[in-house]
Amino acid sequence: MKKSVIVAAVLMMAACIFTGCSKKSAKASDGKIKVGIVNNPPSESGYRAANVKDMETVFSAAKGYDVKTFYSLKNDEQLNAASQMINEGVDYLLLSAAATDGWASTLEKAKKAGIKVFLFDRMINVSTDLYESAVVSDMAKEGETAVSWLKAQNLPEYKVIHIQGAMGSDAQIGRTGALDAEFAKGTMKKVVQQTATWDEAEAKKIVESVINSGEDFNVIYAENDGMAKGAVAALDEAGITHGVNGKVVVMGFDCNKWALRELLAGNWNYDGQCSPFQASIIENMIKTGNIPSKKYINEEKGFDAKKITQADIDTYGLGD
Repeated sequence: MKKSVIVAAVLMMAACIFTGCSKKSAKASDGKIKVGIVNNPPSESGYRAANVKDMETVFSAAKGYDVKTFYSLKNDEQLNAASQMINEGVDYLLLSAAATDGWASTLEKAKKAGIKVFLFDRMINVSTDLYESAVVSDMAKEGETAVSWLKAQNLPEYKVIHIQGAMGSDAQIGRTGALDAEFAKGTMKKVVQQTATWDEAEAKKIVESVINSGEDFNVIYAENDGMAKGAVAALDEAGITHGVNGKVVVMGFDCNKWALRELLAGNWNYDGQCSPFQASIIENMIKTGNIPSKKYINEEKGFDAKKITQADIDTYGLGD
């Protein structure tokens, strides 16, 4: 009898290893939902600061969550953190990846452990069966909307300084695509196309380098507001006019309030919206178990300096 009890206990332990029931018992013991959040750092941009704050506000200890967070712009560091969270037995893994590639084996590991994965803000290149849902912006549409607006300005010529975000990220790929298509067709000239990795100071250096080279340009297409700000600082120091009625068209993305105020003042020309608020949508999916689709797209728009109002800034602007 004693031998049969021992055998049954061993079999039960083995089953738990393969089915993940050990994780469920850990969750039940403290009553909290264990959530791992892997994201880009808030210092990346005003958009990211709003995104991080939203995630940490919704998934808080006060609301019954045991939360582990990790922030990095490096994909390998994010991968290591996600793997550690899986080993520690989180119930849910929420991910905004620094790059689109390299995630398949990590998410396969999560699936085998019975951990449910939600993507937010950015897509990655993995099979859709490895995550529950992706709550994201349509980055390609953001780029298409911006480039369509630019073409509608009917400039005599388009000589573009293209300042890219972190290479390989979903945001960079999407916001680059439509502009690359125009470069390939010859409808716009690529003066320079270079990454500043979302950084204001690096963007300023890129524009300074073009100015110092003497090459002519009349459009700055920066893939976030911070980089557009750095670019404009270089223009101002060189005495080059910009914005409405200026020599250089200035375009940014994310719709920080301070950036939209630059549009309202006529200093910039265009800003593309990117919503950072995905946490409540994911929490509702977790709580209800209702997942309407594999890809939930935030509705977004672009703002023109000649049309924007203070009400737009109050409604859509991020931050202060």
